[in-house]
Amino acid sequence: MPNTVVILGAGVGGLSTADALRDLLPETDRIVLVDETFHGAQGLSLLWLLRGWRTSDEVSVTPTEKTLPGVEMLKAAVEGIDPAERTVHTSTGPLTYDALVVALGARLDTAAVPGLDEALAAGIAAHYYTSEAAVRAHELLRRTDSGKIAFLVTSMPYKCPAAPYEGAMLAADLLTETGARDAVTIDVHTPEPHPMPVAGPIVGAGVVEMLRGKQIGFHPGRQVERVDPDTRQILFTDGERVDFDLLIAIPPHRAPAPVAAAGFSEAGWIPVDPHTLATGIEGVWALGDVASITLPIGKPLPKAAVFAKGQALAVAAGIARHLGYDVPEQTFDGHGYCFLEIGAHPACSTPETRPPGLTCRFMPQLGTRSSVRQGFVCDGFGLLGPGRGSRSSRRRAPAVPSRRLGGCVRGCSDRCIA
Repeated sequence: MPNTVVILGAGVGGLSTADALRDLLPETDRIVLVDETFHGAQGLSLLWLLRGWRTSDEVSVTPTEKTLPGVEMLKAAVEGIDPAERTVHTSTGPLTYDALVVALGARLDTAAVPGLDEALAAGIAAHYYTSEAAVRAHELLRRTDSGKIAFLVTSMPYKCPAAPYEGAMLAADLLTETGARDAVTIDVHTPEPHPMPVAGPIVGAGVVEMLRGKQIGFHPGRQVERVDPDTRQILFTDGERVDFDLLIAIPPHRAPAPVAAAGFSEAGWIPVDPHTLATGIEGVWALGDVASITLPIGKPLPKAAVFAKGQALAVAAGIARHLGYDVPEQTFDGHGYCFLEIGAHPACSTPETRPPGLTCRFMPQLGTRSSVRQGFVCDGFGLLGPGRGSRSSRRRAPAVPSRRLGGCVRGCSDRCIA
């Protein structure tokens, strides 16, 4: 009897899982990909929208049945998940499954910070976690000719650990281009002890030095209480008040409503096995931003597409084996990297993970516009340890962007790498 695999969400994790599964399962098995719009954006390119180096159309992602042959695409909203009945409830009706993949990402919850929605509506605040919002942030930055800009990390976790610091440096770069930089102060406020905590204090200290080199203030350990749009102030839980003329926020991230309602965890995110991405419920896997993995160092796995891509291989193999097919086991070992945008097109190579024993060193300038200019290179960084199967999803960070990499790589801001 044919099997049905339902995949919720057509982001990087969902699309990658669907593609991998189609290679592993027989044609008689159904793969149903569910998404409300089947339209999104390359998350790594939202920063380029903020800077003005891309347009929304250039970073949009719209998968079609032609690009995913053998995958049924159901445009519908997910309204509920019922693992006991092996059923997903959607706006077009129920779907029963033999295996379920939850890849619904994270939901932005600007209303969770009192006053933030009002500041956004008044045009004195912005964020850059959607295409529309990033374009709006660019417009507000380009109009800025003096005053104070505050970048605010509202809470953790959030997508892309480097994003607040990249955003601040790209804002400084844009204001340099417009001629307003000398008349504008830029400060980053965050509850984190240092930038990118999961990458460790060495990387964090290096990022702080980069910020200082661009005259950007860094203020750690600050938890926002509310935003006052009338006085243009950020109020922190320690009683500190900070004035701003333009606030650029990293919005609170929450688990999508149907995921939270399903009761996978008190926080709403879905705890998974760190190597297989299986949940505690038979026949259900989760990956990407909606999944929760605690690292051996006690910190959560960052929410970044580079990890979702690697997780998809482990999920697809796990599902195929669950359905009774003889395929090699694949496990996720948490290797990942990012290219940290620092403005003027150069970028930095930084690890997203730093377990005990990792040795990092500062990377000197390398020269060309499209190569890594300055940053950190690691002698090796394994997040979860060796994979347990016959094959591993391990990927090592290249010191310099390579044309062998698919998609758009942040290290090459002047072009997409084919």
